[in-house]
Amino acid sequence: MDRLDLHLHTTYSDGSQPPAEVLAMAHKVHVSALAITDHDTVDGLPEAITAGTDLGIEVIPGVEISSRLADTELHVLGYFLDWKDPVLLSRLASLRASRHRRNPRIVEKLNELGLGITYEEVKALAGTDSVGRPHIARVLMEKGYVKSAKEAFDRYLAQGARAYVPRELPDPPEAIAWIREARGIPVLAHPVWLKASAAGLQGLCATLQGHGLRGVEVHYSTHNPQQTSEYLNIARQLDLLITGGSDYHGITKPGIEVGVGRGGLKVPSALLEPLRKAAATQ
Repeated sequence: MDRLDLHLHTTYSDGSQPPAEVLAMAHKVHVSALAITDHDTVDGLPEAITAGTDLGIEVIPGVEISSRLADTELHVLGYFLDWKDPVLLSRLASLRASRHRRNPRIVEKLNELGLGITYEEVKALAGTDSVGRPHIARVLMEKGYVKSAKEAFDRYLAQGARAYVPRELPDPPEAIAWIREARGIPVLAHPVWLKASAAGLQGLCATLQGHGLRGVEVHYSTHNPQQTSEYLNIARQLDLLITGGSDYHGITKPGIEVGVGRGGLKVPSALLEPLRKAAATQ
């Protein structure tokens, strides 16, 4: 049976496999359409589209943009956007530049804690211009300072941890506007991350809908059945599009696989056509 996976990361941001390998994994589990949604970059799309053509998989141009909501992050997925739009490319470049200002400060804090890594090592491991905390976590793993990416984040890199440094980010309405202005469909990513009640999340979605939000990621690797039901109800009540994806990263999110998440993820293929129709009228 065909599957969708509308949330995937590659080595062009913080995933551990290049686009062609991600597409090959998708093909093995019968994914018929997917979205590459790398953080703050669309540079992996040409390779993904070529691989998708060879494998008979539709590749939807996507991106994931982080925004600042009070003292936490809110991520917005963008689908069917004009990924060659020069204004969008400039804005994404500004977000990557903010990472390069932040990351050396994180490395400096780690050094002060006695962990001997350099930013040059982090950049070399990343191999692209989109460098983030997962790459720092992987260097810490390779050097034996931690056993897993989760340990790296829990001990050093997560908000409130010993080496955490906040990042310069747009607010949610601005991130939504960036996607809309590139003729894309903005969707709230992994609402479980916001740790909000159903009523609180519905209020937030209604507010963001007023700024142009078009959908909610209902189906997600770590949503339990109750959460999936709550988010589905919110989307239906607000007449928002319903999407879903694994949020595959590879080594930095072990146990999450392309197309199937932790094994039980099934994104209904019927969700693609409403998303496509919304994009056609954007």
